Amino acid sequence: MSIDWSVVGAPLAAGLLVSASHVVLGRRVLERGIVFIDLTIAQVAALGAVLFALAGGTDEHWTVDAAAGGAALAAAALLAWTERRLPQVQEAIIGSLYVVAASLAVLLVAHDPHGAEHFEELLTGQLLWVHAAQLWPLALVTVPLLAVWWLWARHRPLAFYFVFAIAVMASVRVVGVFLVFATLILPALAAHGLRPRNALAVGYGVAALGYGLGLWLSVPLDLPAGPLVVCTLAALALLAAGMRAILR
Repeated sequence: MSIDWSVVGAPLAAGLLVSASHVVLGRRVLERGIVFIDLTIAQVAALGAVLFALAGGTDEHWTVDAAAGGAALAAAALLAWTERRLPQVQEAIIGSLYVVAASLAVLLVAHDPHGAEHFEELLTGQLLWVHAAQLWPLALVTVPLLAVWWLWARHRPLAFYFVFAIAVMASVRVVGVFLVFATLILPALAAHGLRPRNALAVGYGVAALGYGLGLWLSVPLDLPAGPLVVCTLAALALLAAGMRAILR
């Protein structure tokens, strides 16, 4: 099967941009033991977008992203505060916030005739329909964010929450909640236990291959690209873990 770059080029570029920030942040998520923070922040960002739309907001990408970003940063501020004050129940708070945000989103779109479709789009994304114009805003967030992370934020535990929230906000409308979680956690699991430099190489390799294979297969198989990329990332993570076990 040949690759139709006119179809998968922009989606693949979007996946690589998302992976650029999410692979390094996912390693930190595993180190801190707060695995479900990515689902929670992504869901709160999605809730912010839903609230903005129901309030009559415009469909301009930057306005929706601003609403999602505001919600994500508010959640990050809350979780940074609870980590300092209530560290023993932090994971329970993260999980509870996810459930409440998801439930509110379901209730808010319950009477919208297109509500179920819109909610599914927030979860699974519309990766295959990403166009080139969406790449620039994502790149303009991702590149400075990576610079801030490597030069400053990675040495400051509480700054992690805010960098994380901005990264998730920028990606959730492009790839959906499920792929945000998968891109953060599955490459990190694939590289778990490796030395930092090797872990980053394996993580980025799994992410790039997962997006590439998933998008390539989604066209001839006529399957939703987002869920297929998630399953591809999971298969590659299992393969990487199995290979490490054999080599040991």
